[in-house]
Amino acid sequence: MLVRSMRRCSRSVCSEAAIATLTYVYADSTAVLGPLALYAEPHCYDLCPEHADRLTVPRGWEVLRLAISEQPQPPNPDDLLALADAVREAAAEHRPDVGRGSRPPAARGHLEPPPGTENMRRGHLRILRDQT
Repeated sequence: MLVRSMRRCSRSVCSEAAIATLTYVYADSTAVLGPLALYAEPHCYDLCPEHADRLTVPRGWEVLRLAISEQPQPPNPDDLLALADAVREAAAEHRPDVGRGSRPPAARGHLEPPPGTENMRRGHLRILRDQT
């Protein structure tokens, strides 16, 4: 099941769902209208289908229109893998025992809790011993 974006059109009094992001490149006098950005940026404008179609720019400016799909794109496995890699790297930076040249915990086989932390809970995560 795909979930539609909850971001709304940036135009005043418009409450339609946004499907496109407008970005201005002032140095080149260009407006770029493309698919909805993954994150809302402060200097970009999210537009609904009607406002994206009716976009006008100042005289002398160029509009670069990228392909926009009305349907949200399914998650890309590469995006999920990149996210997982970023989480692993961030975790390794905060652990002094995982440095350069050492294997990440996932490569060690099975996880063992640090000594003295058996049956401790940390937030919503808990280490369970393998019963086999």
